[in-house]
Amino acid sequence: MQDPFTGKNTCIQGRVLPGAEARARLQDDHERRLEALAHLGAAAEKCDLRAHSDPDRDLVLLAEDEVALLESAGPDWAELGAAIRAFRTLLPLHGLDDFGFHVDVEHPLEEPNARLRYLHSGVEASAFVAVVDASVYKFFLPREENFVGSEFGFQRGDETVLQADAALGSYRALFEKLLLVQALGGMATEVVAVTPEGIVVAKQVLGEPLPQGEDMSRALPAGLIESPSRFLRANRDHPRLFFLEPGREAGLLGTVQPAAAEARPFLVADLHARNFVRCIDGALRVIDLVAAPWPESDTRQDSLITDWLARVRENPEASALGAAHDDEL
Repeated sequence: MQDPFTGKNTCIQGRVLPGAEARARLQDDHERRLEALAHLGAAAEKCDLRAHSDPDRDLVLLAEDEVALLESAGPDWAELGAAIRAFRTLLPLHGLDDFGFHVDVEHPLEEPNARLRYLHSGVEASAFVAVVDASVYKFFLPREENFVGSEFGFQRGDETVLQADAALGSYRALFEKLLLVQALGGMATEVVAVTPEGIVVAKQVLGEPLPQGEDMSRALPAGLIESPSRFLRANRDHPRLFFLEPGREAGLLGTVQPAAAEARPFLVADLHARNFVRCIDGALRVIDLVAAPWPESDTRQDSLITDWLARVRENPEASALGAAHDDEL
């Protein structure tokens, strides 16, 4: 079926849950988008176009013909042109008017829209329900011009090895977050478009919201590992370690990865009731979170954390110390 706003193929429609094959394709799309963004960044650096103060936004908004006149100047420019076009196939540019908003007003998303019914707004995005098929469309608005969404930053803690605080995020971090929602078995999510203003549009299956404040500690997605408090504290609900299995994502840094690449550790949190919905099959699924790659370089010299990471990779129930239980520490 076709998305009613972009005309692109979509597997999300209203409350219907995509099957396993469709979810696998969505996962692949998220991974390929991150891979393409990394390739685009590397190609731009070869042409001295990577902005040091704005590592993502300018790349994400490059038009397909941005460097067309320079592509004959040499292989680096030709590579950049190809990288832009490859990325645009995975994140097309669409105006807000394509989604039924009036663009000649100061705040288009705050005006009535005959095609999208306002649902709610959060710190990162405003959500709408499509009138035609009841799918959810989330509009992630840039904040302070160059940032979008949220991601964790890490620093040495006073009482713990690490303190993780959520802060303004990059476009890469937003795409990583949506990949993690998918990888955790969360609500099926497509990245539909980015607007010329830098607004990322994502599409999700519609579910029923949970009562605000409901305890989610016993309903967290499978695969999440609780970090001992002596290692890390975060300023978001239920911080957990998650190992993202290698797929295309394993080659994001542009290096050749070994066939048996290890799963990549992430800190995942903000798993409160408002970031879950109940689906048509009765299951609870996460729809949003805050995350960041685990700062292995910052903790490599801490032998306790290094040892713990190695052991929980094999056994998620491993204690902080090999010969002790976490409640004894």
